[in-house]
Amino acid sequence: MSLDRPVAPDPYALLPKVGTFTVTSTDVRDGELTDLKHVHTSAGGENVSPQLSWSGAPEGTRSYVVTCFDPDAPIPGGFWHWIAVNLPADCTELPSGAGKDDASLPGDAFHVRNDMSSRDYVGAAPPQNDQDHRYYFVVHAVDVDKLDVDENASAAVVSFNLAFHTLARAIITPVFRH
Repeated sequence: MSLDRPVAPDPYALLPKVGTFTVTSTDVRDGELTDLKHVHTSAGGENVSPQLSWSGAPEGTRSYVVTCFDPDAPIPGGFWHWIAVNLPADCTELPSGAGKDDASLPGDAFHVRNDMSSRDYVGAAPPQNDQDHRYYFVVHAVDVDKLDVDENASAAVVSFNLAFHTLARAIITPVFRH
């Protein structure tokens, strides 16, 4: 039984316009169903973050932030699955599994809390029989070496900071239904 609700708009279309660049993955594809490897264990998956690589970030990029957001969660504000902050400008890839809480991120990068209150990647786990959920994996090219946040920052605080420091975004959006 579906929750019978409208599809949420693209959350990034609601933000100030910025440039774009390219993100690819050997694990997920834009608009395609996510493999169970990247799904939360509660939905029968392995809870492993996908491999992501990016290129073509604009001049002036001094760091990156990688996020995963589900705007189709049955709550008003969507659901944050992953936030990796302050990746150095020479980082152009995260391997599969980089979202683990004990993963070694490059430079001074770190994870902030997702909406499960853990500092790691939490895979897709939409309500059973709900509509397709979109998982926006976004690489944000940032104009400062480090956002002024620490590991206790919320996804909302990171997002607020990104509103003022994002030069461009690269987005790949796989889907999942349970």
